[in-house]
Amino acid sequence: MNRAVVIALLVVVAAVSSAATVLIVKSRDTTKPPLTEERRAVREKFFGSNKELPRIKDGQEMRPRW
Repeated sequence: MNRAVVIALLVVVAAVSSAATVLIVKSRDTTKPPLTEERRAVREKFFGSNKELPRIKDGQEMRPRW
């Protein structure tokens, strides 16, 4: 086979595989439905509330013990 034919075939194979990858990735449903109040309550009970953490007082930050 001619070198140009081999290069053309490689380009076609790369384009087809790229297109297939894009189609497979986009076919997944990435939109998640919003959480119901019941699930939100269970999540907040398990992980804690959405409130911001309190500030760290002086001398309480994590430091190595050496």
